[in-house]
Amino acid sequence: MLRIAIPNKGSLSDSATEILREAGYRQRTDMRDLVLLDPDNDVEFYYLRPRDIALYVGSGELEAGITGRDLLIDSAAAAEEILELDFGQSTFRFAGSQDKEWTLGDIAGKRVATAYPGLVEDYLSKAGISATVVRLDGAVESSVRLGVADLIADVVSTGSTLRQAGLKIFGDPILKSEAVLIHRKESEVSGVLEILIRRLQGVVTARQYVLMDYDVPQERLELACAMTPGLESPTISPLQKTGWMAVRAMVLRKDTNRLMDELWSLGARGILVTDIHACRL
Repeated sequence: MLRIAIPNKGSLSDSATEILREAGYRQRTDMRDLVLLDPDNDVEFYYLRPRDIALYVGSGELEAGITGRDLLIDSAAAAEEILELDFGQSTFRFAGSQDKEWTLGDIAGKRVATAYPGLVEDYLSKAGISATVVRLDGAVESSVRLGVADLIADVVSTGSTLRQAGLKIFGDPILKSEAVLIHRKESEVSGVLEILIRRLQGVVTARQYVLMDYDVPQERLELACAMTPGLESPTISPLQKTGWMAVRAMVLRKDTNRLMDELWSLGARGILVTDIHACRL
């Protein structure tokens, strides 16, 4: 039986549960449950603190888990990501006081406050920068004002919280993180885990793509297909109306409206878009 770790709380918890349900797995209905058995899929789910998941997987106690890339790297566990899950995106950045023009070189000899000491130490080491990393569990943005640190390294979304604390972002992103499926390094992928990977990949793809159908004059077919090449190639069928072809292709959801406008301008008509609920590609 495959044993999988799932975040029991935090920003990744609800999305991890949702993607597993969409992939056909049972999930808990009582948030107090710590373990859930899914005998139909030969899987057992363990709901754990997000920061602990990589450690359990890396030790071999559990075969796989869903966690953030930032938490995986920070843990230094013997685990590695095997699939990006396309949710829980975040950016990890340095930030310092607004009254100074910071560069990465200015970090040398300074105190850097962060809730991700392993990640920051690894980044500074690779950059050849010597600094003191101050570990905090929360409210990192307050550490400079309170004199605990000279600058911070933290997850940034809009940056509004940092500005309120008198800080500004500088330098390139330390890391771009998202939710990932992980397993133990150098371990074999079992048949049950391979099925999980295929199912989750199917959900990720179904969320990213839609099916687009349209009719186009035959003389415009090549131009239309160049705009909607699909994953392998579009499906093309002749219509009863002479000189017209029907086209079906998968297109990125984010490009849907732009492509519809461009196809219409090209002469395509009857343009339809359909959600994809599941797929195997």
